[in-house]
Amino acid sequence: MIYILNIETATKNCSVSLAKNGETILCKEIAEQGYSHAEKLHVFIEEILKETKIGYADLTAIAVSKGPGSYTGLRIGVSTAKGLCYALGIPLIAVDTLQVMAKQALSVINYDGGYIVPMIDARRMEVYSAVYDGSLNRINDVQAEILTEESYADKPETFYFIGDCQEKCQTVLKGTNFHFLSEIVFPSANEMSALSYAKFLKNDFEDVAYFEPFYLKDFLIVK
Repeated sequence: MIYILNIETATKNCSVSLAKNGETILCKEIAEQGYSHAEKLHVFIEEILKETKIGYADLTAIAVSKGPGSYTGLRIGVSTAKGLCYALGIPLIAVDTLQVMAKQALSVINYDGGYIVPMIDARRMEVYSAVYDGSLNRINDVQAEILTEESYADKPETFYFIGDCQEKCQTVLKGTNFHFLSEIVFPSANEMSALSYAKFLKNDFEDVAYFEPFYLKDFLIVK
């Protein structure tokens, strides 16, 4: 049996799931206005292992959402994942945060073509985004883009927009082929299960010592 602990802390959602052969057994998460990752992450891990009666020694790998997203949230999640991998001597798996969101969209829509655009709020009219097809193939590079009325306006295909910035997106993205899935706000470790398992089967692991989150933009401290 392949047991993978999935950790998602790239946004305000602090989310942990335990999966068996790619299927989620149990998921715990909370999305609060303020980030509660430092207080909740280890509690969720302990509760999940206790409730499923799976010990640390039973874990096969640890998967972490690699970003883009919150600098602090990513640091907490990755630090925890690396610490567990080092202590237990098991592999580290990194999963694309935006791909996790795209997988969530496929679970709630009757997909019949078009593209899924997960977006994470980066303040003002800027978002971290990427475009995926129905097979979760990424069509373009992850980018930090500033949304305007011209964004995606030249594309006739159906677009599904998801994420924590939909309200502001709708002020400029007004195409009749644009659909906003309000029920999908944050990425969840629940949807990481199949993605991390697929990477495990390919031995697609990270170097525990040197892996860093994908911040997309440099972290700057300004006065």
